[in-house]
Amino acid sequence: MDASTTIRNMLYGNRIHVPNYQRAYSWETPLNNTSKTKTHTDVFLEDLENYIQTEIKTPYYFGHFLFEEKENNIFDVIDGQQRLTTIIIFLCALFNKIKSIRKFTDDEEAYYENMIKRGKKYAFSTVSYDNQFFMDYVVDQVKRNKGSLETESSRRIANAFDYFCKKLTNKDIDYSIKILQAIIKAGCTTHLVKHEVEAIQMFIFQNNRGKKPTNLEIIKAQFMYTIHLYGEDEKDSLIEEIKNRFEKIYKSIASIEYQIDEDNVLLYTLRVFYNSLWEDDPIKRINEELSEKTPVKFIIEFSSALSESFDSLSIFFGQDEKKYFEIHSLVTLGGFGIVLPFIIKAYILGLEKDRICKLCSSLETLVLRHRLIGTRAYIESRLNEVYQNFSKKQDDIYPIIEKISEMKKTKNSWWAHWSTAKLKDAINGKIEASVAKYILWKYENYLQSNGKKGYSFFRFDSIVSPELEHIAPQTPTKNKPISAGYCKYDEEFINEYIDCLGNYLLLSKSHNCSVGNKPFSEKRNSYKHLLQQLEIRDITKEKIIWNKENISKRHERIKKFILEYL
Repeated sequence: MDASTTIRNMLYGNRIHVPNYQRAYSWETPLNNTSKTKTHTDVFLEDLENYIQTEIKTPYYFGHFLFEEKENNIFDVIDGQQRLTTIIIFLCALFNKIKSIRKFTDDEEAYYENMIKRGKKYAFSTVSYDNQFFMDYVVDQVKRNKGSLETESSRRIANAFDYFCKKLTNKDIDYSIKILQAIIKAGCTTHLVKHEVEAIQMFIFQNNRGKKPTNLEIIKAQFMYTIHLYGEDEKDSLIEEIKNRFEKIYKSIASIEYQIDEDNVLLYTLRVFYNSLWEDDPIKRINEELSEKTPVKFIIEFSSALSESFDSLSIFFGQDEKKYFEIHSLVTLGGFGIVLPFIIKAYILGLEKDRICKLCSSLETLVLRHRLIGTRAYIESRLNEVYQNFSKKQDDIYPIIEKISEMKKTKNSWWAHWSTAKLKDAINGKIEASVAKYILWKYENYLQSNGKKGYSFFRFDSIVSPELEHIAPQTPTKNKPISAGYCKYDEEFINEYIDCLGNYLLLSKSHNCSVGNKPFSEKRNSYKHLLQQLEIRDITKEKIIWNKENISKRHERIKKFILEYL
């Protein structure tokens, strides 16, 4: 590879891999044609199209790529893998488009064979856990089903390929040839290293176009570089251990990243590693450790802790979330990062699942109170002592549960931010939509389980695209609320009743769209599914009107449930 070259020459006849200790595909794609938010792939295509429309003679520029040479004509891409993966995805879509119009020319055949695939040999491969899908879906196009994908990165690969194919649908052969030539002749710069330490150094200090490296990626590079400096005779085996750790970590990330940010997991691991909820700056803390006399020991221990954290959260968000209602509830609630170090500890300590479920239930009530009340008080400081004492396998969860119970009952000003008195005030005010949906889902389970033995709780995702319905609409029906079955929209009604729990109802998206801004009698007739919908019918059976009195009646029922539950 030449330092200053073209995309054609960089790829031609070479085999390029994304090593497993690197991040999987992370570029985003517009979800629909109406999206106004720019993403990586539409900017990629838009820049190319703008270039071919200008018809300027200077080549398009794709930026800098960093490679480690493994063998003759075989390279690992160290930096620039997101751009390179996108180029390959787009080329596959483009070659597919040209082939649908006519046969390849000799040059096009040569481009395809030397840049994409010749016989059974693929010129490019991504991380191993996504690579078979990449070959089947993007290169060979023998797989079209996306329903069983296990990683978010594979979904991004499919979304990018589908997006490019859709954008090319109505393009003619002239456009296809122009944009192919633009890519083939596009300029780029490459830096080739034979020693991994040099590649890692360059990654750490280089400013990159595209997606900024995460703190986790920076820490990984710093760990490997430090081992190269101080690993001595064990350097090679230690580097291999770190690579294996991060390969495992990135596999975990690929399965849970749509639920949690990897840099947050880095922070939670720091709090577990140092057994303190006060830790809040991973980069600073880790750099302090790397400047000490024995950084290699720390690197090995902390890498192991990172791997354990990601393993624990993969199980928590994966098989256990599907199996245990208490875990599903906490995950559904969201906004629970403040207590995730407790969860990670529970898994690392090997607690039985019934203990983990009890812990999740207790933490859920505290997180929900915290979100309902909206206090700015620092909850970590109140929990740090019980967190630090929760450090041995034989230790039980009950000191944590007892502390949370005390926080609910106390009148002490330091602890009372999450008290029942504060909760009562919060329930009477406007509640954030996602929290209101969660409460109504829990309320539905409460209604269905009331007095029933062996009741099986139903999951939040069993409701198709759950939405929050205002029974009395925010905008009066045809500006005639009384004739539509609602009361007068006076100042009190608008300010105190429209956005209260008593006027909220949980509906599926399709149901919510169908009732819209209709009169109350029509809405009421459609309420036939969940018990809370039947509750509305029962409240209004004597007189079909939805007014302040009926909203208050229902609000008190939900309020009673919340105070019992939390």
